[in-house]
Amino acid sequence: MTDPLVAKIEASPKYHELRAKRNSFGWMLTIIMMVVYYGYIALIAFNKPFLAQPMGAGVTTIGIPIGMGVIVFTIIITGIYVRRANSEFDRLTAEILNEASK
Repeated sequence: MTDPLVAKIEASPKYHELRAKRNSFGWMLTIIMMVVYYGYIALIAFNKPFLAQPMGAGVTTIGIPIGMGVIVFTIIITGIYVRRANSEFDRLTAEILNEASK
């Protein structure tokens, strides 16, 4: 037993467009994040002397700001996804629901 509203939504071309856009955008951001994160981990694993170089006369090494950069990058791409989800994806969702409820 399937709900007729669900069947209308699944048959909608806008629903398929939404799924395709959301999935491709999500995978793209996932791949970018994995490259950044695993790039940092690979740098830790294979080039410790580079990361251990002190910055200036203090005790802070180059690895600290790079690690903080990975965290900031994560926040930024999350914000990018949320902004697109709140604008384009929510607009498409509302259009799909309006068409299906008619």
